[in-house]
Amino acid sequence: MKLTFKARNMEISEALHDYVDKRLSKFDKLIGAEEALVSMSVIRGRNRIEVTIHFNGVVIRGEEEGYDMYACIDNVTDKLENQLHKYRTRLIRRSRVAAAREAAATATVPETTNYFEDEPPVRIKSFTTKPMPIDEAVMQMNLLGHNFFVFINDQDQSVNVIYRRKDGDYGLLVPEK
Repeated sequence: MKLTFKARNMEISEALHDYVDKRLSKFDKLIGAEEALVSMSVIRGRNRIEVTIHFNGVVIRGEEEGYDMYACIDNVTDKLENQLHKYRTRLIRRSRVAAAREAAATATVPETTNYFEDEPPVRIKSFTTKPMPIDEAVMQMNLLGHNFFVFINDQDQSVNVIYRRKDGDYGLLVPEK
């Protein structure tokens, strides 16, 4: 697995580099991960680590903060393992239940309101997308820990947005034809 390190307000020692490599090598064995981005920083005496792993078009991300960087590395790898376990069980469940795909395809489109018409975006972020079913997009959103996810719907090749509603359900935004 190719590891890319980024550091802010600190230098990554060889021992720390080897420890991260050792802890993340199990993901290479488990899932054949292609690459991982490891971002470490120290802010006001607290250590922070963020790890993003890419494999088969899926992104698993975890972050941890604490006073001991080695403990943070251990905790973030545990979080990543839990996310990987969730991903695998959902894949198994999805393969068993094909009816859920049909129900998700008939989801209604909620109304949206633009509250920030006069304010420019604070940050612009680019990303790659691949065609995927709606239930896989929900899984990706949950793995990333975000409240929304932009994807290309594999049924009609249109750009869709899946989001988590305040009541805990999911909403789907689709373009008009």
